[in-house]
This record gives sequence, C-alpha cells and structure tokens, in this order.
Amino acid sequence: MRRQVLSVVCVMTLVAAWSGLPVDAQAPAKRPISYDTMDYWRSIGGQRLSDDGQWLAYALSSQGEDGELIVRNLASGKELKHPRGTAPVFTPDGKFVLFTIVPVKTNADDDAAGRAGGAGGEPAEGAGAAAAARNSAGIMALPSGQVTVVEQISTIRLAEESSVWVALHKGRAPAAGGRGGRGGAGGGRAGGAGRGTGAAAEPPATPPAAVPAAEGQTPATPAAPAEKRKDAGSDLIIRNLATGAEVTIAEVNEFAWNKGGSWLAYAVSSTDAAKDGAFARQMSDNAVRTLHTGKGHYKSFAFDEAGAQLAFLSDQAEYEKPVAPYRLYYWKANDSAAAEIVSATTRNVPQGRVVHDSAPRFSEDGKQLFLNTAPPPPAPAEPNAKRPINVDVWNYQDAQLQPMQRVRATQDRNRSYRAVFHVGDKRFVQLATADMPTVNPGTHPERAVGTSDLPYQQLVSWDQSYNDVYLVDLKTGQRRKIMEKAPQAASLSPDGNYLLSFDEFTGHWSSYRISDGLKVNLTERLPVKFYQEDHDTPDMPGAYGSGGWTEGDKTLLLYDQFDIWEIRPDGTNARMITGGEGRKQGLVFRYRSLDPEQRSIPTTVPALLTTTNDVTKASGFYRTSFTGATTPEKVVMLDKSFGAVTKAKNSDRLVFTLSRFEEFPNLWVSDGDFGGMQKVSDANPQQSEFVWGTSELVEYINADGIKLRAILTKPEGFDPTKKYPMMVYIYEGLTQGLHGYSAPNVGTSVNVTRYASNGYVVLRPDIIYNTGFPGEAAEKCVIPAVNTIVAQGYIDPKRIGIQGHSWGGYQITHLITRTNMFAAVQAGASVSNMVSAYGGIRWGTGMVRQFQYEKTQSRIGAPPWDKTLEFIENSPIFWVEKVNTPYLTIHNDADDAVPWYQGIEFFTALRRLGKEAYFFNYNGEFHGLRNRDNMKHWTVHQDEFFDHYLLGKPKPEWMNKGVPFLERGTRDVLGLFKRDKPAPAAVGK
Repeated sequence: MRRQVLSVVCVMTLVAAWSGLPVDAQAPAKRPISYDTMDYWRSIGGQRLSDDGQWLAYALSSQGEDGELIVRNLASGKELKHPRGTAPVFTPDGKFVLFTIVPVKTNADDDAAGRAGGAGGEPAEGAGAAAAARNSAGIMALPSGQVTVVEQISTIRLAEESSVWVALHKGRAPAAGGRGGRGGAGGGRAGGAGRGTGAAAEPPATPPAAVPAAEGQTPATPAAPAEKRKDAGSDLIIRNLATGAEVTIAEVNEFAWNKGGSWLAYAVSSTDAAKDGAFARQMSDNAVRTLHTGKGHYKSFAFDEAGAQLAFLSDQAEYEKPVAPYRLYYWKANDSAAAEIVSATTRNVPQGRVVHDSAPRFSEDGKQLFLNTAPPPPAPAEPNAKRPINVDVWNYQDAQLQPMQRVRATQDRNRSYRAVFHVGDKRFVQLATADMPTVNPGTHPERAVGTSDLPYQQLVSWDQSYNDVYLVDLKTGQRRKIMEKAPQAASLSPDGNYLLSFDEFTGHWSSYRISDGLKVNLTERLPVKFYQEDHDTPDMPGAYGSGGWTEGDKTLLLYDQFDIWEIRPDGTNARMITGGEGRKQGLVFRYRSLDPEQRSIPTTVPALLTTTNDVTKASGFYRTSFTGATTPEKVVMLDKSFGAVTKAKNSDRLVFTLSRFEEFPNLWVSDGDFGGMQKVSDANPQQSEFVWGTSELVEYINADGIKLRAILTKPEGFDPTKKYPMMVYIYEGLTQGLHGYSAPNVGTSVNVTRYASNGYVVLRPDIIYNTGFPGEAAEKCVIPAVNTIVAQGYIDPKRIGIQGHSWGGYQITHLITRTNMFAAVQAGASVSNMVSAYGGIRWGTGMVRQFQYEKTQSRIGAPPWDKTLEFIENSPIFWVEKVNTPYLTIHNDADDAVPWYQGIEFFTALRRLGKEAYFFNYNGEFHGLRNRDNMKHWTVHQDEFFDHYLLGKPKPEWMNKGVPFLERGTRDVLGLFKRDKPAPAAVGK
C-alpha cells in the first residue's frame, strides 16, 4: 500500500498585491459572459465546522477543472489546501480532517458524459462503484496541514465520538452502516441503519421485452442454472490517527463502528467460504470476537446508542438452498458469539414471512430492535422456462393503473413490513400488515403511527392521496383507527402523549390525546387563518406548518401566515410568541433550531426565528422569549438571502451563506448572535471581470386590478435613456427568488445572468390564478407586467421575447394565441391540448394526469365532460390559427411528466398553417435535460434563436434550412465551452 505524505501550502489572508496599481491596470474592461466561462464557475460543497468551531472545511468544484479542498483556521485566517479533495469530515477533537481525493479530470466533457451516461443522463451500470474505486483518502493533520494519502479507498468512516481510529475500505461503499458513525468521504453517516421499508430502486419505465422462440422452432439449448453470486470483499485498513499504525483486514465487504469507537463490526466475504463470517474487534486490545461463520452473506450491522449491542443479518443458515432468506442475529458485548433471534420459524412471525434484507435498527433506549419482514424471495427462474407473454391487461377496478404498477413493480416486489423484537423478553411483534402497510416508530418506546392508503389508491388518479391513520401499540401490535380518509397523516409528539394533524377540508389543526382519545380543535377559535391564504389551485389549501413541541409535550408551535402561536394541546392559553409583529410589519417568522439532535423545543432560552420580509424579501433572524415580553428582537436583517446556517457542535460559531443576484453565496462565519460576520470564501473572483446585472422588485397591476410584483433584472451599466431588448421568464410566483444567485450555466431554460450580461433586461413576474381559466390568468398578469415595464421608456417593444418550461411553456403557448406582443417565444415541454393531455400518463410515476387538471397545477377543477368549454378555452391547439409569433420548443421523447405528443400536436398544427416553428427532441432525454452535452447544444441553439430576433444577429443555418435526419447532432458546439487559460484561483477572505 503506497502512502504519500505531502506538505500543504498555507495561505494567509493578504491584501492583493495589485492594490496600489493604477486604476486602468487594476480594472480591465469587463466583458459579457460567454460560453467558455460556464464549465469553470465554481460551487461550494460539503462545508463543515469542527466541533470546537475553530476550523472550517469545504470543497470547491466546477464542471471543467479539478476541485480543491480548503481547510481554514477561523482564528488566524490561515488556509490549508489540497487538490481534488472533497467531502471533508473532522475528527471530534478537531486534530484531523479526512476527505476523499477524486481522480484528475482528463477532459471535462468526457467527465460529464461519464457521469451522465447515455443521452438520457442515467449513469452507466457500475459507474458509481468504479469511480469510487479510483478515489483516494486524504488524512490532514491540524494545525500542520500535513496530508497522508492512502490510494484506492472508496469509503472513509470515523466513529461518531472517537478521534482515535479511522476505517478505510478499498471496496464498494456498504449499502448500510452501523449506528452512530461519522460519515466519511464517500460513505456518508454510518448510522441510521435503515428507517425505510427496504424498497429497491424503481425499474425503467419500459423494460426490455422477452422474445420467445417462434412456433415450430427448436428451443435454444437450456442454460445452466446461474450460480448464486457472492462477491469477495476487499481490504479494510484500520488506522490509528495519532500514531499512523495500521491493521489490515482482508476480504471485508461491510463494516460499522459503534458510537464510541470501542468496537468495530465487520463482515468477511471470501473466495474461501470457510473464512466467511461476522466479527467484532475490540479496539482497546485488538481482540477479535467471532460472531458467526459459514458460507453466506453477512450485512447491515447496527449498534445501539450505547454501543454495547449489535444486530446484523445473514443468510448463512440456508445459503445452499435456492432461496436463502436472511435471519436476524444479536450480539451483546462480551458474549462469546451472536445468537439467532428472528427467522421464519420464530414465534409470532406471520405464516409465509421471512426476515427482509433491509437494515435493522435499535430504539434509542436499546430495548427494541426494529426490523422488516416480507414474503420469501422468489426462487430463481428455470433457465429454459417458458417466458410469459408481454401484455398489460388494464382493468377499471385496478387500484393503480398498469403504468403506475410498472414503475412501482420493484418496490411492490420487495415490499416489506415493519416489526419489532423486544430485547428484554426476547419477543417478536409484527407491526405493519398487508392492510396497514406502513408503521413509523418514533422515539416513544410504546407507540407508533400506522397508515394505510389502500382504500383510496384509485382516487390518486383524479383527486389526491388519503390515508387511514392508526395508533399502534409496540408491545402487542394492536392498533386503533383514529382517522379515516385523512388528507394528511398525523404525527406523534416527542413524549408520545398526543397526535397532531391538520385537516385540509376545515383548515384547522387538531390534537388527539392518546390516554383517553380526546380530540381538540386547536385553532377554530383563533382570529387568523392557519391554512395558506394565497392558495390558488382547486384542491384544499395546506397548512403554514408547525414548529414542533416544547419539552414535556406541554405546548406546540403553529404558524399562521406571519406569526407563531404557542398553544397547549388542550387548546387553551393560545398566544403569539411573536406578539403579532409579523403581521404588523409584513415579517414571516418561523422557528429554527440549530441543534440537529433536538427533539423538543426548550422554553428556558430565547427561540431563534428565521425571518423574511414578505414585501422586500430581505431575510435574517429574530429572537423571542417564551416568558415575559413577546415582542421579538431583531438579530440581523439584510437585503440578501441567508442559506445553510450550521452551528458548531460544541461552540456558538455559525457558518452560513449570503447571496444576492450579483453576489455568489460564499461562506460567512459569525458568533451565535450573528455578530462579527466575516466572509471566509471567495469561490469565483473572476466574476469581477464580467458584466453582470442587478435585480429589483417592481410592482404592476394585473387586469383584475390586483397589485402584484415582479423581479426586474437590469444589465450592469444600465442607461434609462437607451432602448433595451427584454426577455420575460414565467412560471408561477417567482419573486421569492429575488436574492437568488444564478451562476453562468447551461440548462433547459434561459440563464438570466447570461442574458443580463449580454444586454437584455429580464422580467420575471408573479402570476396568480382563477380555477377554470389558467390561460386567461396568465394573460391577465403577464401582459400588464410587460406593459408596465415598456411604459418606463427603456424597452424596445419590438424586441421582447418570452421563455418558460413545462407549466411556463404551456402559458406561453396559450399567450401567443391571444397576443402578438412578443417577437419570439420558447415554450418548452408545453401542453397544447388539455383534452388529450387529461388522459395522458406521467411516465416518471405512471400516474394518469387527471389529478393535475381537477386538483392541482393545471387548475380546471373538473373533468372535461363537466367543463368542456373550459378545457377547449384553455387548449392552445384550438386557437393555433391566431399565432403570429416565431415559436421554438424543446420536447423530448422520454419526457416523464408531459407527453411529448403534446409538442408534436402543436408543432404540426403550426407547420400545417405555414407558421414559423422549430422543435428540438433530444432522443432519450426527459422532461428537463440531464446530459450536459445536450444542455450545451440546446443552450447555444436557444440563445441563437432569441439573439436573432431580439439582438438582430444573423439567422443561424438550422433556422434557415433545417437539419436533415441523416445530419442530426453533427453540429459540434462543445468547442465554444473550452477555455484557453485558467481562471483566477479561488481565495479566502
């Protein structure tokens, strides 16, 4: 094993050397953003504070060049760097930072293509594991910055509360880890051994068809039965971080630390079956305990919170059989071996069930062990068995349509049911059942919430999801139905005394007292609404939300549009802990905990509140008290967007991002009151070389006389005496994104920054809707918004374009049947015929689109036989002869949300009428582009289209002559994205 010890360059915060140069030398003329910048704009990821708040680590990356790990001492400003480092994690004592080192990027385009796979953007099979095998591990000592590199490491894992040892695995990252580990680079948090149902990934929408031999033909030679697969493990290196001493364990395929790092459990999978087994190593003396051995699979190690109990799965007992179900094993520290505790023959395991291979987990107190059961896996198919006919039989009584069943086939095939093993009295209890398939244990040791959507699955096609809700006794498995056909599930309070639910039909919150079944409407007597007042789709409005419960389940926090209410679960003593200041000042207050392990809200300390000004979109934080005065006190408010606020575990140090349209979301640090705020990263210093823009809020009045807002982005150096082209981008409400930073990039929709940089004004208006007339609603908002800006005098009314995708694309397709105000439009993945789209399939989920028109975004509010005129009125295909605007669309043949025939219908109608239209279909791509090369190709063509009509640039050849099928895709635009010289290095602040 080759080791490299490297010296890391330490970078101090310095005043730039050119600060004394003449102005002309300092600031060359800025240039518009071009394509050769887009692969090289850096992003920040994986930021971590050390537990003591003294160090900050993060990774810089871009599409086109190698990234870099930066580790910054927050007291001195010294920065330690390592090339290609990513996913850092500190040891609890802050003396080391561990990270993954990814391979050198030999070619940015090849790298992007490798990640995206085929045209549709899916990774090639095995690509993730192969890439992980090429990674290395970096171990940086602090404060020296000396780095030790261990090559070909796919998983790095620390114990959550120990800084002594690190485990480095050369094999594929395990599917599930043990309880309580610190996530290492490439491995994620090692704890959380499976809270889900163990369902596998969804299958492809269209599986390959089986082709049987033709009648009369001799069948192919029978294939030999496939040998049961058991992959050999690889080296696991256990390294003492302080001394550098290492122990290597061969042929390990899975491992887990306990929380304190005193035990390491691991599985050996060997080419020599005699070596297979589960083992535990005591780190104090390196003594190894043999837990269970024999040929088979060993997986899903899970320690309890105290680190003294271990559970795992193995199929060793029946491995030689064609079907070898897993069994659950249990080991307690200092036991001589693990004991089998649950199998198909265990008392109370339902007939026909076995232990499912999803990972077990212990309850917080270690007294319960949660697992899943399922029907036994199917026997391997006979190699020469007759293949079934490939036919889907649709039945009107099916709870789920055939396409939905296909999408969920693997999930249904691997469906499992929650159970619990009580460790003390060695008793198994089945919790979830076929008619109540979901049970979610919380933190309470005696009860859980169960749900079933089975009676209402058919309604999902045209209505919404509903559930019957049950209270489940973890000791006995007995259940009590407490809600029927609930639009939202109920949640259990932290101490298990109450259930909390919101009824969308009444718009009120209710509590359910478990001890006696008393149900109380908590909000019906309060003078404000707790449902979303600006809701504008035909279904019932949801809640503004809940902030959680205070300690001892004494009170809970509920949100209205602006303020926070504290209410007892019996409905008494309701009061605003924000004193009504939210509604008075237009401030939206929400409770924010900075402790990821907090279960209940402490009332003895002031509460931190995230705060957004609903008018200006300024954001920040206030504090309020649960006792005494209830007027919240401002901590910080800025005309920027706060993001990703994280607190150091053992310090009041905070790290967060701040952004505006023209300000990249760099990292900032402060104390716990946001005092002493300091910018500590500068990911894209090259931005100063480019023309940018600024965004502001503007008001307009729609055709119904309602005052609305829009984001108006002006190019840098804006001159109100000039005439500018304007690009309009629409969807629904957009002004909440006022302070969002848009990096130069490729994609399916226009890049606002690129357009502003190249001389466009960009308008993004809010749109509100009336049920039954979504197209008209868009007219009533978009046209007045555009006219409001044109009236300012700096927009050329003959050079206005509009772009939108999906729902935005539909609205544009409708708009051009009602107005000729746009010089050119791009409407991506647009519905053009609501009548035919109503019965179309969303192939990503397999759901029929009926619900979308009756209940959600498409906003008709009824089926076409009840509102025929509304369906026709809102379908652009019926008004296509009125179109006089050049039309560009992208609608891909694997669109998983909007049937691509919608695009074909409208394009062919325009073609039939001799109207100018262009249609791009990226074969195998989805609703939005995923393959980066396709994004680049589309971005160039979309920009050429608008630049021709709005900037007067020459018409490209693909618009003049088209692209013959035999020449499709041959135009190479990727060279436009290459850069001749490196960008300036990112620097600290």
